[in-house]
Amino acid sequence: MNQSESEIVMQLGQPSKRGQAFSTVVRMYQERLYWHIRKMVLSHEDANDVLQNTFLKAWNALDGFRAESKVSTWLYRIATNETLTFLTNKRMRNLTSMDDEETYLMQTLQSDTYFDGDEVQLKLQKAILTLPEKQRLVFNMKYFDDITYEEMEAILGTSTGALKASYHHAVKKIEKYFEEE
Repeated sequence: MNQSESEIVMQLGQPSKRGQAFSTVVRMYQERLYWHIRKMVLSHEDANDVLQNTFLKAWNALDGFRAESKVSTWLYRIATNETLTFLTNKRMRNLTSMDDEETYLMQTLQSDTYFDGDEVQLKLQKAILTLPEKQRLVFNMKYFDDITYEEMEAILGTSTGALKASYHHAVKKIEKYFEEE
């Protein structure tokens, strides 16, 4: 049974239906959020951990969800924040520089048994890894997830103009990477 966004939001607000409605939300969004997270952390295990934290945080924050944005936007915001926190914590734990992190992420991508892409996809992923974190995030959301700038603005709290600029710079850097390789 497909439920509308408004039905789900209504049920999330009712204590007797909250658990079932949240299960529906998890089923609806877990795959999309997994891939959103995975494109940033690269590791299957890390993506699963961050996804689990995302849904745990969403569950604990349900009382604060006022439906001013779509459920998907709210979940993407939580997932993005959890992903960025995870990457920052990992960087701090390992005390790595951004260059070291790029090398580590490249190695993670190349050794990932779950990555089944061809040579071109691997090259694209390597190019994406050379981007600064914010440009990588914006590029992934626009290119792979086809998220509108307006939705990204709500998720990331950044202006549409800044998001368009980040995407434009990311595309130029990726094109340059392909030209140089």
